[in-house]
Amino acid sequence: MAVNIPGVISMVFFYLLVLGTGIWASFKSKREQKNNAATGTDMALLGNRRIGWLVGIFTMTATWVGGGFIVGTTEMMYTPSFGPTWAIVTMIAYSSSFLIGGLVFAQPMRERNFVTMMDPFHIKYGKVVTAGLCLASIAIDVTWVPSTLIGLGGTMSVVLDLSFNVCIWISAAIAITYTLLGGLYSVAYTDIIQLVLIFFGLWICVPFVMMNPYSFDMSQMVINNTLHHPWNGSPELKKTWIIIDEFLLFALGNLGYQCFHQRTLSASSPTTAKLTCCVAALILPLFGIPSLLLGAEAASTDWNLTSYGSPTPYERGEAALILPITLQELAPSFISIIGIGCVAAAVMSSADSALLSAAAIFSSNIYTKILRPQASDREIQFVIRVAVVVVGLIGTTLTNLQNSVLMFWFFGSEVAYIIIFPQLVCILFFNISNGYGAVIGLLVGLVLRLLSGHSTLGLAPVIHFPGCTLEDGVYVQYAPVKTISMLSAVAAILIFSYLASVIFNKGLLPEKWDMFKVKAQRSPQPLTPIGGTEEHNEEEKLNENNFQTETSEPMCQ
Repeated sequence: MAVNIPGVISMVFFYLLVLGTGIWASFKSKREQKNNAATGTDMALLGNRRIGWLVGIFTMTATWVGGGFIVGTTEMMYTPSFGPTWAIVTMIAYSSSFLIGGLVFAQPMRERNFVTMMDPFHIKYGKVVTAGLCLASIAIDVTWVPSTLIGLGGTMSVVLDLSFNVCIWISAAIAITYTLLGGLYSVAYTDIIQLVLIFFGLWICVPFVMMNPYSFDMSQMVINNTLHHPWNGSPELKKTWIIIDEFLLFALGNLGYQCFHQRTLSASSPTTAKLTCCVAALILPLFGIPSLLLGAEAASTDWNLTSYGSPTPYERGEAALILPITLQELAPSFISIIGIGCVAAAVMSSADSALLSAAAIFSSNIYTKILRPQASDREIQFVIRVAVVVVGLIGTTLTNLQNSVLMFWFFGSEVAYIIIFPQLVCILFFNISNGYGAVIGLLVGLVLRLLSGHSTLGLAPVIHFPGCTLEDGVYVQYAPVKTISMLSAVAAILIFSYLASVIFNKGLLPEKWDMFKVKAQRSPQPLTPIGGTEEHNEEEKLNENNFQTETSEPMCQ
C-alpha cells in the first residue's frame, strides 16, 4: 500500500488550520494581558479568568472528547469483553462527571480563586503532603497524553500508511507548539475548531460506514453471534457491582483531573463555571454516539468479504485499531480521510489539556510554592514552557509501551479516583481533615486496591471480596473493589485526621512532634509570598487566609 497523498495533503491543511488558530489565540492573549494589566502566569494558566460561557462550553467539552474517548469508545463497543453495556455506561459516566463537577465542585473552587486544584492542599497540609499529591496528579496527565496519541497514530498509520511513530510525534509537536505560544487561550480557541471538526466529521462518516455491503443487521448479529464473539459485557446480575464500580470510576474519578478544574477556575464567574459544566454534560453524548455506531458496525461486519480478510481484527489482536480499520475498509477513501481529521482533532483537544494542566501543577504548586517562592513572573512563565515540553516528550515516548488506548485510560482514571478524588472531597467539605489523615488515607486506598488484584499489572488478589471466583485460571473480583478502595481512603482520612487532631490539641503528645502543624491550624497563619507581581501576591494571600479561616472552624455535621 502506497502513501495516501490526498490524505497527507488534507492532514497538512488541518494541522496548519489548528496551528494558525493557536498562533492567533496567542496574540489575542498578549493583547488581553496588556489591556488588563494581568500577569503572564495568570494568562498562561487561567486566561486571566476571563473565559466566557460560549468558549467555556467548547473547551470544557473538549476536555473529555479526546482521542482516548473516541477511539476507546469504538474499541470498547467492538471488544467482546466490554460490548455496548460498558461503552454506554462509560459515556453516561463522563456526562455525569460534568454535572457533578459543576453542581458540587465548581462554585467552592472558583469562589476561592484557586489557581489549581492543589492550592487548598498547600494552604492546609503544607509542602510535603502537597508535593506527593502533585506528583500523582502530574503522573495522571503524563499517562493521559499517550492514551490520546495512540488513537491518532493507529488511525493515520492504517489509513495513510504512514509510520506510527512519525504520526504521533508530528501531532505531539503541533499540540506542544501552540500550547507553548498561547497557554490556555490557545488551548481554548483551538478547542472550538477541533470540536466542530470532530462533530461534523464523525457524523459524516457514520452513514457511509453503515451503508457498506459487508455488514449485516446489528440486531441479528447480537442475537445469533454469527460474525462476532459474544459480547461478554452484556448485562448480568453478577456483574451489577462491577458496572456500578466502573460508572463511579469515570463519573467521580474524572473530578480528580486538574484539566477539569482548570476550566472551571478560568471561567469568568462561578455561575459561568457551573453553566459550562452542565451544558457540556448534555453535549458530550453527541460526540460519543458515532463511536458507538462505528464499533457496532464493525462487530456486525463479515471481514472475510473485505480486503482485510480473515481472521477478524479481534482475533488478530488488533481491536485497538478497530476505528481506523473500519474507516479504511467500510468507507470510501475520501470519507476515511475525514475520519482521520476527526481523530486528529480529538487527540489535540485533549493532549493540549493534559500538557497545560501538568505544567500548571508543577509551576504553581511545586516550583513556585515549594522550590522557589521568590520566583518572578517571567521565571514562572519559562518554567511553564519547559514543563509543557517535558510532559509532552515523556507522554509521547510512552506510546511505545502499549498499543491499546484502554490501558492508559483506565490507569489514569484509577489513580484519580482512588488517590486524588478522596483527598479533594475531604479538604473541601470536611474541615477536620489534616495532613496525617491525608497520608494514611492515600496509603489505605492504594494498598487496598493493589491487594484486591489488578489484571493489568499482573497482580493476583490477596483479599478475596464476596463473589470473587476463579475463572479460566484467573481470579475475578465481582465486588466494586475500586469504589471500596476509594471509600476506605475517605474513611481513613477522616478518622485519622480526627484522632490526630484530638491527640495534639489535647496535649497527649508534645507539640514539637506535630509534623503537619495540626494544632496551629486552629488559627490563621502568616503565609509565604508566592511570587509574581505584588497585586498577584496580595490576592493569593487573601485567598489563603480566607481558606485558613474556613478550615479552622468546627467540622460541619
